[in-house]
This record gives sequence, C-alpha cells and structure tokens, in this order.
Amino acid sequence: MTKPFQVSLAPEKLWQAINPWTFYQQGAQVGLINVNLGQTPRPDIEQDVLDEVGTYGRQLGRIGDALEVILKHVTLEGLSEEDKDALKILDGQLAAIRKIKKRDRASPPPSRAP
Repeated sequence: MTKPFQVSLAPEKLWQAINPWTFYQQGAQVGLINVNLGQTPRPDIEQDVLDEVGTYGRQLGRIGDALEVILKHVTLEGLSEEDKDALKILDGQLAAIRKIKKRDRASPPPSRAP
C-alpha cells in the first residue's frame, strides 16, 4: 500500500533557544517598547558616555536645568512671537518635569519584581 500524500506547513521541531542577552546585542525587541538609538560611527564612545556621564535622560535633564538658569538671566526683548512661544512651551515642559521629579522623590521607589 502506498503512503498517502502529506503536506507539512511547519518544521518538525518547533523550539527555539531564547537568550535575552543575544536579543539585546542584536537589537531585537525584548519588551513592548523598542527604542532604536540610531547608528553611531563610534558606539564605544557612546557606551563610555552612558556608563561614565549618565543616561540620555539624565543628560537631557541637566541640559534643561542649565537652560532654565540661562533663561532667567537673559533678556528676551526683541524676540518674535514664535520664538517667545517656543520658549514658553519649553518652560512649561521643564516645569512639568520639575513637578514629576519632586513628586517621585517624595515617594519610595517602586519595588522591582523578581
């Protein structure tokens, strides 16, 4: 008797080794949010800056703090309405960030799940 015609739409072995460290190195998405930091000609320098200076968020926070100081001491006369609006928007965002930092520093840090 002949064997009936069979079609397989999947491989015989349905398993895959999952190593999250290799995902990170290959730039694969691990969670629901995937942040692509772009390409840089010197990733070694970029990594050193992150390790020794601070995260992008920390760096941006300090730039924002410095901009607030500058804006307090600079005369803004002669700016167009569009430029004034841009500074007002930035000032509002920096104020919102200050508020969040103050709120979060007053509460205990969230516990991390094992």
